[in-house]
Amino acid sequence: MSKRVIIIGAIAAGPKAASRLRRLEPTTEILMVDKNEYISFGACGIPYYISGEINSIDSLRSTAYGVLRTPEYFQQKGITTYNRTQAISIDRKQQIVLLKHLLTNKEYTVSYDKLVLTTGSKPKLPTIKGQHLKHIVTISNTSLDSAQHIQTLCASKKIKHAVIIGGGFIGLEMAVSLAGKWKIKTSIIEVKPQVMPGYVSPDFADMLCHDLTKNNVEIFTSEQVLQFKGKNDSVNYLITDKRKIETDLVIFATGFLPETTLAQEAGLALDPKTGAILVNPYMQTSDPNIYAGGDCVAVPNPITGEHSWFTLGSLANRQGRIIGTNLAGGSDTFPGAVGNWCIKLFTLSACGAGLTLEKAKSLGFDAISASIEQADRSQSYPEHSIISLELIVDCSNRRVLGIQGICSASDVVKARIDAITMLLQYGHPTIDDISNAEMSYAPPFSSAMDPINVVANVADNILSGQLESVTSKTFTTMWNDRKNNTIFFVDTRPTTASKELKEKYPNEWHTIPFEEISSYLSELPKTQPIALICNTGLRAYETMSYLRGKGITNTIDVLGGMYAIKKRGEEL
Repeated sequence: MSKRVIIIGAIAAGPKAASRLRRLEPTTEILMVDKNEYISFGACGIPYYISGEINSIDSLRSTAYGVLRTPEYFQQKGITTYNRTQAISIDRKQQIVLLKHLLTNKEYTVSYDKLVLTTGSKPKLPTIKGQHLKHIVTISNTSLDSAQHIQTLCASKKIKHAVIIGGGFIGLEMAVSLAGKWKIKTSIIEVKPQVMPGYVSPDFADMLCHDLTKNNVEIFTSEQVLQFKGKNDSVNYLITDKRKIETDLVIFATGFLPETTLAQEAGLALDPKTGAILVNPYMQTSDPNIYAGGDCVAVPNPITGEHSWFTLGSLANRQGRIIGTNLAGGSDTFPGAVGNWCIKLFTLSACGAGLTLEKAKSLGFDAISASIEQADRSQSYPEHSIISLELIVDCSNRRVLGIQGICSASDVVKARIDAITMLLQYGHPTIDDISNAEMSYAPPFSSAMDPINVVANVADNILSGQLESVTSKTFTTMWNDRKNNTIFFVDTRPTTASKELKEKYPNEWHTIPFEEISSYLSELPKTQPIALICNTGLRAYETMSYLRGKGITNTIDVLGGMYAIKKRGEEL
């Protein structure tokens, strides 16, 4: 007698588990249900559908060979599939699921031998007065309805000003879609002090903001929406704790929560920190007859030693394959995840993995960060981009805790972050491991000392005391407050490069090219701090090393130099 497997949730992990199981066990009865009309689609592509980069909603629902993943598609594979069908409850003792067809309201029970929960996530929505008004839309990663609604509104050309609430991944991607493709004035309101909180440092957040603001997107951080006001039942303006903004489209992109209602009511173990379903390495829940995967589960984080929750389609698909294998009698395991992510804006792309400095410190790590601005290819090669990298390191054992990167060339930054992600996922790499990591080299592809190696070397210099440094954001704060401090500012670039600032601030901006530093030793202060700056930080570091040899140790280097300052949109 063949066994019956029921899969609840048919967006990512569910269809993957079903397809894998069908390939391994042709006779197993598989039933897959989902409450939505559309199933098995790439939710991460929604912003690019709205922007027009993905020209059809069907592209999000198609296989690599162009076939729509409809219920009929799965039926032909021998997977009984019902959309618009909601799982109401689970009776673990009887191994029965109560289902409800949402169009007819008919309820019925189905027994299972094994059950799979791939229920995904749900929007995390604040309660705000007036949010019932028309043209206030919530982005969901389990439904395409909101995406189609937004695109229809944009195509009507009636939207003049859109406001996005939330400055995370979807909020930023949606801003690019609206301001880029549709030329709609767009505002982002983020309650935290920066965009992408928890994923990038304040310096890197500034770089992303600058890329957005150059393209008709205004950003308000540390700001909270209090109320929506309407006209003719549609949103007309909103009120925050700082201002009033007229708008005719509001998009909630305030994040997600794991959808665990069924699991919780069935008494399955949940992670107390994230609220997601706890699973073992085989993707089994606390009930061995019930598996779970995708956005609804918590997974081990090799960096922190705790469970983390990630809403990533890449994880969902990998976990789905493991579930399908193990349902067929296999013993595949999921190793955990460190949260590798990437995002594309207008001219910049960002990627990251692991912890930010702020997150690392909040978890009790004695952490520092090291950052660089470096050409992604050999300086002799005519075509290159500048990549920004930030490495997070535990001072106590030199262990790498995280990395983030930004570059105009998306493949360049993704390749570097992916390389470190593998090390973070399967070990505890140190800066020495990264410094000596073998990276392929030819001038059209990289420099002889890859940026990955260089940022690890910078971290080593900081930990060894060879480099006293500040971030570009800290430097601009110091410069803007120069009337109230005693810092001596030195530009170590050639005279031609520093001429403009020297003429603008003749008594405060001191030009001393590194090659001429020996001639200026007597002019340098002996006790007050000396801030050294150049284009990237390299010449300033060379100057610092030389001065240290001469007994002058009251120096600090600006990590990333003028490149980082300009990429953040600052002007001195």
